[in-house]
Amino acid sequence: MNPLFSRRARCALCKAPASQFHSVLSLAPTPPANEFLREADLALPQESIPLTLVLCSSCGHVQLAEIVDPERLFRHYVYVSGTSSVFVAHFSRYAASAISRFGLGTNSFVVEVGSNDGTLLKQFKHGGVRNILGVDPASDIAEDARGAGVPTLDSFFSPDLAAEIRRDHGPADLVCANNVFAHSDDLTRFADAVSILLDAQGVFIFEVSYLVDVIQKLLFDTIYHEHVSYHALTPLIRFFASIGLRLFDAERIDTHGGSIRGYVCHREASHPTTDRLSDLVALEREMGVTQPEVYSRFKSRIQERGAQLRSRLAELRKDGKSIAGFGAPAKLTTLMHEFGLDRQIIAFVVDDSVWKQGRFTPGTHIPVVPADQLYERRPDFCVVFAWNFADSIVAKHSTYTKNGGHFIVPLPEIREL
Repeated sequence: MNPLFSRRARCALCKAPASQFHSVLSLAPTPPANEFLREADLALPQESIPLTLVLCSSCGHVQLAEIVDPERLFRHYVYVSGTSSVFVAHFSRYAASAISRFGLGTNSFVVEVGSNDGTLLKQFKHGGVRNILGVDPASDIAEDARGAGVPTLDSFFSPDLAAEIRRDHGPADLVCANNVFAHSDDLTRFADAVSILLDAQGVFIFEVSYLVDVIQKLLFDTIYHEHVSYHALTPLIRFFASIGLRLFDAERIDTHGGSIRGYVCHREASHPTTDRLSDLVALEREMGVTQPEVYSRFKSRIQERGAQLRSRLAELRKDGKSIAGFGAPAKLTTLMHEFGLDRQIIAFVVDDSVWKQGRFTPGTHIPVVPADQLYERRPDFCVVFAWNFADSIVAKHSTYTKNGGHFIVPLPEIREL
């Protein structure tokens, strides 16, 4: 029987041994964040795994101490991008920007790693890029993407696969990885694969949750077992340089409450290094994201927020109010376990994804139901677990609030709408 998880032996970036790590944050143990159960599986044990952040004293990289088998995490994935109109719009702007900035055209070749249901690649296709290819290990979602006209390999990205793609299709003008570059326990292997696949002037664009935003905005619920790395730019600049690549630009974006979009090329490529990259490095230095004491204050703030939310929900229940949840993103799992929310507090969770409807939340076993249940069951209050989409959710369900319902947004600040 395979163990539930292993302990990190080396830094994902610099390969320093675990003896160089400082444990800086422990959150409540959880099952894998996207391990939503079918009703038939509710009687089976669903083990919780520790969530511990460690800081590498050698390079300053922040990462999880616990590593869960990627086969368990990603082969039967239930998250899809296309159910969110906010993300579809984001990817539309993303593709248009990349096409314009890097002069992509009809014959350009774009590869996306972790392509999910093909939402981003469809935007490149709409923008006139004919040669697109997705890579994603989630077999069912990859099959759906192919059915929607997005060529997709259901496989994990590796140097061997990159060499095979290059041999069959030629070098890539653009390689994208969105909310994926934080998922690999071996970032050197991932980056080597990118290097093999990229054309001499090609660009690798990645989006990940930004450690600066996680700390500033208290986005602790983005910490879960799929995210094995929590990226700042300072360690990444040294990392890419060590393998012949160059991080030449980065920009802050608002996805997932606060992310970073990084731009990488071969060391000798002509893309100039930007001032905004230098400015962000200076910000990281000012914040002290490589200092352990920053994370002690972070934990205290998490505990304060949890006490505030629990107190408010207890007050509502005392007054006889019913409470549901809206949105079943992976971050729900961390938030519910860390804040001690369960079926005694949250009756059900609404989600628009058919991949999650009819399932139950990891560990807490709260039913996930379609949005029409918001109107049929009419809870008095609804906690928005997909808080990064709160404004669009509230706007879309204005009828719920007009009929007397209330939304509670827990992060980055507690708001009642």
